[in-house]
Amino acid sequence: MVDALSEAHRVLRRNGMLVDLRPAAKHRRVGLQEGRHWRQIGVMRETFEEDWAADRAVASIVRGGLFRIERKDPFVLDRVMDTVDDLREWISEFGKRRALASHAWLIRRVERALESGERKIVGRGPVVLQQMRRLG
Repeated sequence: MVDALSEAHRVLRRNGMLVDLRPAAKHRRVGLQEGRHWRQIGVMRETFEEDWAADRAVASIVRGGLFRIERKDPFVLDRVMDTVDDLREWISEFGKRRALASHAWLIRRVERALESGERKIVGRGPVVLQQMRRLG
């Protein structure tokens, strides 16, 4: 990622803005939602080595004087799913982007919780948006 950030510095004009938008290194939560009420069913078990490496890369280019972080805004992003199959697909896709152990236990928990009535399945995860200004 340091190479990509260095290349971004090369192609951006002086005082240009770079937007860094990516999931935070925190576990996603899965729950059920009915109206405005959300109930957590389980927490995903993720690894964060790649996230921490990306954080170190950003810190390195900031220390090196290539960019300055002007704003950092964390927020929660909800992925709303209609069916357990949608949840399986989301976990599978998520697992392709990062090391992810089996979450069959979580799917079983959601299936049991859904037996009590119709609700939406929600995968809730923290995201960080950073705005960085090119220096030099």
